[in-house]
Parts: sequence; structure tokens; C-alpha cells
Amino acid sequence: MPYDPQKHHRHSIRLKEYDYTQAGAYFVTICTQKHVLLFDPLPVREMIQRWWEKLPEKFYNVETDVFVIMPNHIHGIVVLVGVDPRVDPVMGRTHGSAPTDPRVDLVVGRTHGSAPTDPRTDPVVGRTHGSAPTSNVVSLAEVVQWFKTMTTNEYIRGVKHMGWTPFTGKLWQRNYYEHIIRNEVDFNQSRAYILDNPHRWLEDELRPPAQAGG
Repeated sequence: MPYDPQKHHRHSIRLKEYDYTQAGAYFVTICTQKHVLLFDPLPVREMIQRWWEKLPEKFYNVETDVFVIMPNHIHGIVVLVGVDPRVDPVMGRTHGSAPTDPRVDLVVGRTHGSAPTDPRTDPVVGRTHGSAPTSNVVSLAEVVQWFKTMTTNEYIRGVKHMGWTPFTGKLWQRNYYEHIIRNEVDFNQSRAYILDNPHRWLEDELRPPAQAGG
């Protein structure tokens, strides 16, 4: 189904009780502003891939898993590793124990992309974009914001010096979408969805209407 700006324009929804700095895995989607197709050129894709791979270098408690770059959005899995070495990065809890926060079950049944996240609402964020984290443990919102900032800065340099397609306003849309991965089955399903995404581009709901049928 093609992207419908009226149907798919949803308000930001945060789980107020959920700690987005806690150990766990997150399926993240970030789209270009107005879903403009900017990421087809190979140099652009290589640049985005490079900054994704730098996330674990920037943030000590971050690991990355599968990642795919689509013409106007990216999908990837970000794992926040807790300070407790017993924490299972997939389950978000200590091995053999009950979930550390039963409120995480609030997300059961939510389809990916149903709740866009506004990083400005995250209480951990409150620093200059691209600067060093104010604490050792960072939130998902900080990770996403740093990735957006670094890729935006380099894309602008590409526009100025390498003829990349200019964009109006911002490179990325303000919000991003996240799905809290609940268990190993969910993790594997998320991986499969991301890896298969390029093969489903013609049916992708994030594909602009102008491209439908073409």
C-alpha cells in the first residue's frame, strides 16, 4: 500500500512508563523529510552505512544488528546493553529472572511503525546535537539523534561538493518509529522483515504515491 500522508501522519506516542535507557533491543525506522527519495546513489548509501557502523564506537552501551537502507528510509536494530552483565540484550532482563519491567508488555500486539517517537520528549535528551553524552548510559533517542545529526552534516557536504540531490528543510523527519523487541522470536521476525524489505519496495507503505506503479 503506498504512503498516504493523511492516513500515516500519526501523533508521537511515548510509553511514559518505559525507560528507554534500559537494556533491550529496538527495531527502529527513520524516514527522510516528506519521504523524499534521496538514498539511491551508492555514495549516499555508503555514507549512511558508515555512520550506522560508528554507533557502537560512539556509545559504549550500544550494539547494532541488521540494517537496511531504502530509497527514503532506513530500518535497523539497536541494542542497548545494560550495566548488569547478566542482562540479556534480546530479552531486556537478567537470565533466568522475571522481566525487570512488566510494563514492557504494554507494547504486545503493536505493529511496527504505529508509534512514532519524538526524541525531543525524551528526558535524557537535553544537550547539543552531536555532542558527547552527559552520562554513560544513553537513551535510544540520543542514539537516533546523533545518527541523524552526523548523516545530515555529511549529506550537506555531499550536496556542496559532490552534487548530491539537495533537500528542503531537514534531511530526516522529526520523529522516528520504534518497536520494542520482546523476545527471541520477535527479534528474528524483526531481522527477517528488515532483510526482506528491499524485495518489497513496490508494496512498501513508505514509498511515495508518485512512485506507485512505476
